[in-house]
Amino acid sequence: MADDLLWYDAPARLWTDALPLGNGRLGAMVFGDPLSERLQINESTFWAGGPYRPVNPDAFRYLESVRQLVFDGGYAEAEAMAERHLMAQPIKQMSYQPIGDLHIEFAHAEGVSHYRRALDLDTATATVSYVADGVAFLREAFISPVDGVLVLRLSADRKATINCRIWLNSPQQGEASGSEGSLIFSGTGKPESGITAALHFAFGIRLINSGGVVGRSAKALSVEAADEVLLLLDAATSFKRYDDVSGNPGADITARLEQAHNRGFAPIRHDHVKEHQRLFRAFAIDLGSTAAASLPTDRRIADFASGKDPALAALYVQFGRYLMIASSRPGTQPANLQGIWNAETDPPWGSKYTANINLQMNYWLPAPANLPECIQPLVAMVEELAETGSVVAHRHYRARGWVMHHNTDLWRATGPIDGAKWGLWPTGGAWLMAHLLDLCDYLDDPEAMRRRLFPVAKGAAQFLFDVLVPLPGTDYLVTNPSLSPENVHPHDASICAGPAMDRQLIRDFLGLLRPLAASMGGEDDLVADVDRVLLRIPPDRIGSAGQLQEWLEDWDMQAPEIHHRHVSHLYGLYPSWQINMEDTPELAAAARRSLEIRGDDATGWGIGWRINLWARLRNGNHAFDVLKLLLTPERTYNNMFDAHPPFQIDGNFGGAAGILEMLVQSSPREIHLLPALPYAWQEGSVRGLRVRGGLLLDIDWRNGMPTMVTLSAVRAAVAKLRFGQRTWNVDLGAGERLVLDAIDGFSKATTGSR
Repeated sequence: MADDLLWYDAPARLWTDALPLGNGRLGAMVFGDPLSERLQINESTFWAGGPYRPVNPDAFRYLESVRQLVFDGGYAEAEAMAERHLMAQPIKQMSYQPIGDLHIEFAHAEGVSHYRRALDLDTATATVSYVADGVAFLREAFISPVDGVLVLRLSADRKATINCRIWLNSPQQGEASGSEGSLIFSGTGKPESGITAALHFAFGIRLINSGGVVGRSAKALSVEAADEVLLLLDAATSFKRYDDVSGNPGADITARLEQAHNRGFAPIRHDHVKEHQRLFRAFAIDLGSTAAASLPTDRRIADFASGKDPALAALYVQFGRYLMIASSRPGTQPANLQGIWNAETDPPWGSKYTANINLQMNYWLPAPANLPECIQPLVAMVEELAETGSVVAHRHYRARGWVMHHNTDLWRATGPIDGAKWGLWPTGGAWLMAHLLDLCDYLDDPEAMRRRLFPVAKGAAQFLFDVLVPLPGTDYLVTNPSLSPENVHPHDASICAGPAMDRQLIRDFLGLLRPLAASMGGEDDLVADVDRVLLRIPPDRIGSAGQLQEWLEDWDMQAPEIHHRHVSHLYGLYPSWQINMEDTPELAAAARRSLEIRGDDATGWGIGWRINLWARLRNGNHAFDVLKLLLTPERTYNNMFDAHPPFQIDGNFGGAAGILEMLVQSSPREIHLLPALPYAWQEGSVRGLRVRGGLLLDIDWRNGMPTMVTLSAVRAAVAKLRFGQRTWNVDLGAGERLVLDAIDGFSKATTGSR
């Protein structure tokens, strides 16, 4: 589709100019230099270190002392004790690693003209075209989710004109070797934080030429006077599971490259495009278009704040969907802090999985954007975290079930890391379970997923039952020690008891778990524990400035970072529905006041969260103003990657989810059409937006008013549809469709089969 295109009139200068490709497992960044091409390669299971269990055998001995210090108001002393005695060993987790690079050096005697590079989101293909020496050259690159390999085709409009030298290198320990038409680089990962490197890796290429001559030196291939060159690339590691590194990466890539070699370019590309479009074309968005849409993408980002390029916001949504498809497919690892794209051996924050917002934000988009199968890697991760987290729960807390703190890695580490100021937060598992249980409502078969999740959800609840403690002088139960990620309160510490986010998370999680537990049968004790605990969670509180309190105490206005990037205490407004305009208007007003105090500008992902929050408050114009902060060169790189800075992919996913939240909100009570539509988007359409009940929604609007709405049911569904003050009750059987159009004042309805 012509609108789903990123394009540029110059090659990538920086890594954040390059264009991303991926199939969930294998990733590449394509630079597009006409003289010296570079493809930087990642594989989703290539991390530092190896299987390890970061526990502290002495932690439980000091837990009660830290709790008492917190309750006594000795916060700084409690944090110092926690730093010495409660943190995991080692205190740092492992980092995501780059595999290496494919380099191609071209021989062009004359200068280059008519240069263009592009990423077609609809076909998941990166192209580079230019004219040199009077010849038009073309490069096409994609990573097939079917054949599992990267394909790069070099072609020209004149025979015998492709001349190049090809080699591999890597920042890792290893060496390259070659045979006729092939190169392979084999090596090992890096040790980190005292954990021995356990992974072996290999990446290699197979060259197929039409015409010309292929030569080989010890570590490079050369091509002279070819008509066309096809390069097949793959990478693999010895990772099989977080506790099993017995794989054979060399055999894996040899098998895939051989299969791809036998199939050839045309069938590989056909199957790649078909499979990609099965997901990508399940959704479409149009917010209008202006002359700005014809400009190179970097120019559009620089100019977006003018408010005259609505198509760039639509492209941002589709780019987010593209990144999700490329970095989180069933059978692969979940998208990490950078999806699957990372060029650094010491990446920012280890390019890990940060579960105090960033990991969850990565998965705000796939449900509404009609990519439910992309959630599968997160489900698989949580099942493994329940295994490793049970060890930490027992050793650190003497608790049943399992715990996850604020970070994990490939090895499914769950202990408190980085320091007590950031890591001593015990509700990461509760958030993941609340998130996944809520997502079930969007699925075609929600009961199957709920039943799959039940064992790990039960374990996460058992941990909470065992670690919640009475708040002195009250009948309430609170977490202690905990913190409000990653903020510092006025007592020169982060450590505290019962922060707002913990209370909201526990209410959501246990509220979603209760009906599931009741439906399972034989879980009377679990249901009784849920009922007992839910009654004793402290309610949200409004502070002296009219704000929603971040802590049990009214500390917000004295906190050192009043404009902090995290807005953890507003979880209840988004992604939760605990705070909303109808049922809790006073709390919604307090949340708005907190947003005003905190400010709109933040890190890239922080801005993405704020877009969603303002959308929930139904202030579309303000949400659009915040979006304009996100889509600027300060927060969006030339290749549309989110700038924390540096690059973090959660801002892409959170910002895209925020745009959809402005257009449609699917709450447990109703489907609200155009609840936060900004003035800038008075005409538009969306196709294939997924809402609760497993329903698919199509909507067209003009002058800010819906002109056609279609709801299609995969399964039987009952819902309420709302626009403004008007509502429609929807009752559809599986396979049925409801259409509302503008005839007779937007009231005509017809029902029939899809």
